Amino acid sequence: MAEGTLAPPQAPPAPPEPPRARWRGEVGRLLEVVALVGLVVTQPLLDVLGRSPDFFLFHRASRTDVLLLVALIAIAPTVPFALLGAAGLVAGRPARAALHTLIVGLLLAALAVQVGRHLTPLRGVPLLLVAGLAGAAGAAARRRWRALARVLRVAAVGPLVFVGLFVFASPASAVVLPRGHGGAAGVAGAGAHPPVVMIVLDELPLVSLLGPDGKIDAARYPHFAELAGGSTWYRNATGVSGWTPYALPAMLTGRYPAEPVAPHYSRYPDNLFTALGGLYDIKAEESITRLCPPSRCEQPASPEQGLGVLTRESGKLLRQVTAPVDSRIDPEDSYREQTRAEAGLDAAEPVPDDPKFRWDTLDDSQPARFTTFLAGLRPANRPTLHFLHLLMPHSPWVYLPSGAHYTAPDDLRSDGTGWVDLARARHLAQLGYTDRLIGETLRTLRATGLYDQALVLVTADHGVSFRKDWQGRGLDAITHAADQVSWVPMFVKEPGQRAGRIDDRNWEHVDLLPTIADETHVRIPWRMDGRPASQAPRERADKRFYDTPGQPLTITGGVPSPPASPAPDPLVGTHVGDRPAGGTATVANLAAFRDVDAAHGELPALVWGTVPASVPDGTRLAVAVNGTVGAVVAVVPPDSAGRRFAALLPDDRLFAAGANRLDLYRIGGDGTLTRLTLS
Repeated sequence: MAEGTLAPPQAPPAPPEPPRARWRGEVGRLLEVVALVGLVVTQPLLDVLGRSPDFFLFHRASRTDVLLLVALIAIAPTVPFALLGAAGLVAGRPARAALHTLIVGLLLAALAVQVGRHLTPLRGVPLLLVAGLAGAAGAAARRRWRALARVLRVAAVGPLVFVGLFVFASPASAVVLPRGHGGAAGVAGAGAHPPVVMIVLDELPLVSLLGPDGKIDAARYPHFAELAGGSTWYRNATGVSGWTPYALPAMLTGRYPAEPVAPHYSRYPDNLFTALGGLYDIKAEESITRLCPPSRCEQPASPEQGLGVLTRESGKLLRQVTAPVDSRIDPEDSYREQTRAEAGLDAAEPVPDDPKFRWDTLDDSQPARFTTFLAGLRPANRPTLHFLHLLMPHSPWVYLPSGAHYTAPDDLRSDGTGWVDLARARHLAQLGYTDRLIGETLRTLRATGLYDQALVLVTADHGVSFRKDWQGRGLDAITHAADQVSWVPMFVKEPGQRAGRIDDRNWEHVDLLPTIADETHVRIPWRMDGRPASQAPRERADKRFYDTPGQPLTITGGVPSPPASPAPDPLVGTHVGDRPAGGTATVANLAAFRDVDAAHGELPALVWGTVPASVPDGTRLAVAVNGTVGAVVAVVPPDSAGRRFAALLPDDRLFAAGANRLDLYRIGGDGTLTRLTLS
């Protein structure tokens, strides 16, 4: 520095932040994070779970399990951000402020993804880009205007509000705070009190069982046809709701759905179990309801229960809630019945005489709930109600008609061109397996002498639509495909009945309990909306159906006709020799064909993957195993995971133990086959 030149004055160092002010600021920043995490995670997740008490009932969650899960949802997501903020303290105030701005921006972007998915048509990368810009703008605004920070800090009370709404006001609150459950007992009348065997299947439309002639398709479903041949088939029977938590209570109380409450004995104290419980022993296997109070029938614990499975399934829901693409946010995705092997059950059933019946495979694949039910079908000194709600053929569809099990991606679509046809094919395959379970029930009833003595009822709570553009069982499906959503199978075999008959009266499922009471000579001490089958049919021809309890819809129409099934492709079942190679395809589960263990019932019967973008939509592919074509499918636009084809191979005779060869062929316009190189 030149002599006589004065150095520029330097700004004095910033005074250290007082400890109290520093911690006050840190607490304020933490409150902002709490508020945003509450909006991004706590509120949407508790909203979905609060409207799904059946999720907790299916997994047999205790009150403690539910409260611990709620605490985890409300607190755990904030912890990583709090630790990150604490670590930022070491770097100094400017770095800490920048880190907090980044965290706020990321959380605002995650919130913008959810808002944008509901309010805009944007999806995928475009939605992420817009959400990122929104998050950056929000973080900058928060840093510039202190008022926004104050608003966020006040909003930190949000998670407490969301928890309170879940615990005290949601339909799931019945699981946490069950109220009184003193249900009314029925009054025994004069007459016999026969044993009752009742099976409620799930998500089974009547049309799935019908052949082209409108009768039960005996070739595909011989045991349902056998059941119809010895019982009264109420062919014009409908459920009252497309949702089990409303449909099943209506069946067991005789009342139309009035309120959106949990399918729990505290909310439905008067039901079949309490009505018969004073006179009958109750053996009940419920799935996603808990209508039988513990005083009547304490159900055995299931290994698939507790906080661990609740946390795992809630994590899957969270991924759907926060994804930038459309997703089916439904806790029912976790409703998978355990196999007998998973439950560790011993064989309880006799081996059937039919050599075609793959009982060795069925032993492995059979849902454990059915096995337990079957083991209890024995005559007893006291009248007994044997009740089973079996989640079959309900999705997830993972069984072939033989009972062999296969795996499928969790996010495989069930709607849209091509995908809805695959969904129906998988549904029908699982229905074939369900038919085998019905057959084993009938064999067991006859072998024990219970068949002639018992009142046997087999039905389903609701159906499901596989009509293109109206798939599912929501309001749109009800409006456009009521014949598939509302009409269900309903078979009643009276004690001593031998011959089958068809009754086309206007049966609604609120008629079920009055009919049971009539057949068992028990007087129900509460008013019911249904009427027993022994009375004259109702005069009106239309139906009452409830997408929302208390808001009946009017369904018209009679016995539905089966939907037209596409003719099987002539290539299926043919043997393919050497064909020229050309083109490529990627099969996601190709490795599963290298070592197939058919003896244990696990087969790679679903094949999925993609083809190059140059292959046009609609191109037909033939899928062959060990040289025999098992399916023909069309290439479709890519789904969210990039898949452009998926094929079900329902004939397990295609597979052999050990290594199997999988081939894909592109079918030309003239019918020629070109083998694709697989990777």
